[in-house]
Amino acid sequence: GKCPGVPNGTLIEFEPDPDIFGSFSYLDDLVQRRLRLYACLHAGLVLVLNGTDIVSENGLTDLVLEEVGDEAVYTPLHHRAANLEIAFTHTQRFNETFFSFVNGQFTGDGGTHLSAFREGFLKGVNEFAKARFDGDDVRESMVGAIAIRLKDPVFESQTKNKLGNTEIRSDLVAQIRDIVADLLHRNPDAAEVLVKKIEETRNLRKELQTVKKLARERSKAVSIRIPQLKDCKSHLDPRRKRGLDSMLFITEGLSAAGSITSCRNVMTQGVFTLRGKPLNVAELNRDAIYTNEELYNLMRALNIEESLAGLRFQKIIMATDADVDGLHIRNLLLTFFLRFFEPLVLAGHLYILETPLFRVRNKKETRYCYSEAERDAATAALRGPEVTRFKGLGEISPGEFKHFIGPQMRLTPVEVAFEHKIPTLLRFYMGRNTPERRQFIMEHLRIEAEA
Repeated sequence: GKCPGVPNGTLIEFEPDPDIFGSFSYLDDLVQRRLRLYACLHAGLVLVLNGTDIVSENGLTDLVLEEVGDEAVYTPLHHRAANLEIAFTHTQRFNETFFSFVNGQFTGDGGTHLSAFREGFLKGVNEFAKARFDGDDVRESMVGAIAIRLKDPVFESQTKNKLGNTEIRSDLVAQIRDIVADLLHRNPDAAEVLVKKIEETRNLRKELQTVKKLARERSKAVSIRIPQLKDCKSHLDPRRKRGLDSMLFITEGLSAAGSITSCRNVMTQGVFTLRGKPLNVAELNRDAIYTNEELYNLMRALNIEESLAGLRFQKIIMATDADVDGLHIRNLLLTFFLRFFEPLVLAGHLYILETPLFRVRNKKETRYCYSEAERDAATAALRGPEVTRFKGLGEISPGEFKHFIGPQMRLTPVEVAFEHKIPTLLRFYMGRNTPERRQFIMEHLRIEAEA
């Protein structure tokens, strides 16, 4: 229908049929994100969602800026033509992030156009710098977006997540190479920062190779195996659909590890034991992994040094105590994974093990409670109950623990709502103490008083 107040606007109303969908709800964040992507593909288009305008004035540049926040090391460079639009910048992160679109469709799995963008970008940079930089050095910490219009797109699945038109690749690579080289020539300040960033990445990679070699030699001298790992027999192999139920518990201390190890399923459940609190890596570079035995062994146990392709476990489960120390260890582990292995978290592999805080029992029945409310309900339901407060995982006997890591196991997935804010969040919560953080703590501090 016609959009009120906008002569050329279009009003779209949609309501699911309750006879078909039954009870339903909308994922507001997902809808807003999709509309935002669409707005960035059509600069100047105003979309209204629940009374809120969604509009992009600068196309893919806005998308890149929203992704990087204040992390961009140079102002994003942008090119827009009738059938091709690209935008890119670099950050201080360790991974590369790309968005790709075909005819307005977001292609989450990339395809020919994205691979051509990555290759063409490398060639354009090397042509401009008259260098032979490695692709990994050029694209590390890069955030880029590409949108193309194609007459007859061929997708590799019904979901249209991956473009399969291989015949366009060579021409698109050459086109992007020329565009990137031209953008760098016309923006010398950004180009200087970009080349310097690539050179720093290359130098760090070479230094890291030396550190890696020393770390590997040190680990071989100590033991062929990983001393803190109690491995399982089945490991993740997505291509063969094996090990999809494999998991690794990361525990604090020998006591908790002993309880889990003695009652685990040795086919699918491995245990990695932390020796105290892990290193806070919020403001450290990747070489910190190789100089810290704890983190290095954890990375080896997961087999994620080079990429997620070799990940050995479907689920990585943080099994820490529910006290202040346990929560601190959990935050340090989260910092480690988000800082150096962000794709692992975004892919949904990281979980938190929920264990009971109380045991309420009488002679006839035992109930395990995960909150004070559950404890109060159980206390009221059972006559003359005995209430036990578990202070740590090590206090739970193996006979009881097997129920908490069996079929009824309670897991909370670690989810990231705003990917582009990860570096900012890590700096604020886990970086050097700042007046802003002290003020935040003072304003939000809550103390539970015993009655």
